[in-house]
Amino acid sequence: MSLATFTHGKGEPLVLLHGWGMNAGVWMPLLPRLEKGWQVILVELPGHGESESVAGDIDDWAHALLDVVPQGAVWLGWSLGAITTLAAATLAPDRIKALILAGGTPRFTQAPGWECGMRPDLLESFAGELFNSPERTMLRFLGLQVRGADNERETLKQLKSAVRQRPQAGTPALRSGLDLLLQTDLRARLPGLRVPSLWLYGEKDTLVSAATAQHVRRLQPQARTRMITGAGHAPFLSHPGQCLKALEELA
Repeated sequence: MSLATFTHGKGEPLVLLHGWGMNAGVWMPLLPRLEKGWQVILVELPGHGESESVAGDIDDWAHALLDVVPQGAVWLGWSLGAITTLAAATLAPDRIKALILAGGTPRFTQAPGWECGMRPDLLESFAGELFNSPERTMLRFLGLQVRGADNERETLKQLKSAVRQRPQAGTPALRSGLDLLLQTDLRARLPGLRVPSLWLYGEKDTLVSAATAQHVRRLQPQARTRMITGAGHAPFLSHPGQCLKALEELA
């Protein structure tokens, strides 16, 4: 098993993990600024980009990532990458310096007492459409990530460009990623989280509501949260300056 990794710059190690259906290309707009002060390690999730698939649950994905990144790094995960980052931090807290979770949540879908997630039936509809039209399914998902947010058109353009920069995830990998989003629930692990964390939310995020911040703080009082006004599900693309500032503050 091998995960694709790419290293840029020198300094303190910073691991970047993309979201479902994406690849390392999504970080390229930030890379010129990040690599000036960090050793940036881009990792492609299992089955995405040039990474081989990893069977199993979110912990199996987390272990695969822990095997290929340096110890003591700051991890910045987005969406599915954020959930995987959180799993890694609960499995090996001594190996991770700090977490930044963009559009992060311990549970992606709604449940009793957890209404801030995405409707399970809506996410299931993506799974049902994958085999018939994977490209259209991806475009629909990308559109949801920016709907109603500031810089909607430009952010969508950047997301589409990122998908095309690297080898695209095949249908089996996309299905596996959706299954993880549907099934993973890390809420019970949050109270015991020992790694400093900063959770970034977009005010207009239609996938992970900004209200998630309140639930995260209830489960993990030490967690820091920040809402980015006008942002959708990809705040590091639509509002890069605020996200970079948050990274500097946490580090």
